[in-house]
Amino acid sequence: MQYRTLGRTGIKVSPYGLGALMLGAPIGNPDHDDSIRIIHKALDAGVNLIDTADAYSQGTSEEVVGKALKGRRDNVVLATKLSRPMGDDPNQQGSSRRWIMTAVENSLRRLGTDHIDLYQIHRPDPDTDIEETLSALSDLIHSGKVRAIGSSTTPASDIVEAQWVAERRGLERFRAEQPPYSILNRGIETEVLPVTRRYGMGTLVWGPLAQGMLTGRVRKGQQTDLVRATMPFFKVFENELRLDAVERLISLAKEAGLPMTHLAMAFAIAHPGVTSALIGPRTMEHLDDLIAGFDVTLTDDLLDRIDEIVPPGTDVGTLDQAYLPPDLLSPGLRRRPMSERTAA
Repeated sequence: MQYRTLGRTGIKVSPYGLGALMLGAPIGNPDHDDSIRIIHKALDAGVNLIDTADAYSQGTSEEVVGKALKGRRDNVVLATKLSRPMGDDPNQQGSSRRWIMTAVENSLRRLGTDHIDLYQIHRPDPDTDIEETLSALSDLIHSGKVRAIGSSTTPASDIVEAQWVAERRGLERFRAEQPPYSILNRGIETEVLPVTRRYGMGTLVWGPLAQGMLTGRVRKGQQTDLVRATMPFFKVFENELRLDAVERLISLAKEAGLPMTHLAMAFAIAHPGVTSALIGPRTMEHLDDLIAGFDVTLTDDLLDRIDEIVPPGTDVGTLDQAYLPPDLLSPGLRRRPMSERTAA
């Protein structure tokens, strides 16, 4: 395994990290023992980065990861996230100091550790000043409970603002960003990846298999056995543009003599702005397939062919779980009052 440096932190991580979203019910593997075996096999294959979140199965994923790391914690770069809702209380979410200080203790307990290597804000929190968030996270670093901090699915402008605020206020700065990235979702190549490189941040990209669309198990006009495709909150599997692109990519992978998953994985880590791509197996069979692709390298010709199907810096369709800023979610922020909509 050729380990890479996470930005300028000096922390070495594997080009593929293990994402633990699918380890734990209700949407993931409900068998804790099997999930632990999956984690152990990934570690044995050279993976040293594990990424989870408090919101994954409402804490269950963190508990599974904690059990799996007993006796192996020192050799793992452990990352987790906060800010997604963890209950009905409106203060059990977001990135306020009040919640950060509570959430980190809960995560440490579930993970069975005294420190988190990378603590990330799961989604931007428009209701909380970034200085408030960075101040609280800085205190966690100074206390030794957190080694480095990061953000996830954050617009480039917000990444820049956080860097400037940290510099002006003498606070710890975000050292990593975790954006979505796959052959079907290349939008971060336009601004996010150039910005993270400029500020020396590492990038841990999620969704390299495009939420399952790049597994080869999703075909236009055919039934699929993919679990996510049956869930009502995943809409990408109905997008005709994405399905058309997948068909072209399947043909390209076949021509190259590669499984679709291996083509997608190798693409994600080929970009110089990407530190590590997070793979999220649900079963041991899934993991075995992904491990078999660890040594796949894409040629310039193959990357050029992919560029012809999905041009650099573009997205095909809208990704589920993508972050939408308030200005897009609230009509009141993008529509003037009726009395002001005319020039007359």
